[in-house]
Amino acid sequence: MADTKTVLAGVCKGLAELISGCGLEPVDKSGEIKDDNGKCAVEYKGEGKALRFEYFNKKISVSAAVKEDGEIIDSDYRQYDSWLLDPETATDKDIRSAVNEFNETITGIFGTKTAKPIKSKLPTPVSKAAAKSGSVSYDPNTLGNRFTSVYPELREEYKSNCEKYGQFLPEDFFLNHGNAVVLDVIRENNPVKMKKLFNLLNDIYEDGTNETQSIIAVTILGSMNNDQQLLANCIDYMCEDMMSPVIQVNKYLESSKSAKMRMENPPKYKPKKAKKKRSVMSNLGM
Repeated sequence: MADTKTVLAGVCKGLAELISGCGLEPVDKSGEIKDDNGKCAVEYKGEGKALRFEYFNKKISVSAAVKEDGEIIDSDYRQYDSWLLDPETATDKDIRSAVNEFNETITGIFGTKTAKPIKSKLPTPVSKAAAKSGSVSYDPNTLGNRFTSVYPELREEYKSNCEKYGQFLPEDFFLNHGNAVVLDVIRENNPVKMKKLFNLLNDIYEDGTNETQSIIAVTILGSMNNDQQLLANCIDYMCEDMMSPVIQVNKYLESSKSAKMRMENPPKYKPKKAKKKRSVMSNLGM
């Protein structure tokens, strides 16, 4: 368990190289973070620019000001970003995720790329032996890890995804990179390539968590948009457990614009507590 000052100090430490590269220095040279009735703040200033972090009510906000003439005052600041982070449950991974998010925001404001996002170790995939024994189920990271082993041209995108978010974010990876490869294989309908793809998807689906199954049926195979030819190409390769959900998902996405928009535009990632299991279709709002 941490407190607001410790968490904010961790975020500022992770961004120190970038902030310095932007020509900004801490206003309080002592480095001490003061707590004013539960609200903590850290300020940095440079020539004609300023940056402020405020941590209050489990949310870190980033505000900045750029001014060519005159002293920067409070009314010059504009909030650019915020990140929900509960100090009581925040982990090092959560802090890295906030750092990487703010890294991009600050780079966008001040136009410098002197520092790169903090690299983290790739998450460990679930082994086949463990999944088949029933002791643990395949998680979304295992899907991403094995998918990029089959399609190594996407390995760097997988690594970048893990480094950016501090964990694997499957919606971002598949919607922006993986689905294009999947759809190309399905359109070509080459038996060898189809078997390779669906051997992977079937294996992960059958022994996967509810979330993992949803990623396969909704995020990945739902991208066929109920194209009857594409679905027909898949019929002989999908496992029995997966076939019905995939067909239902495609029909539903075609009939529901709001569900399709949720799939194509998932909410911005924020660290969250574990949720109860939900069905594949309930993840679409059904």
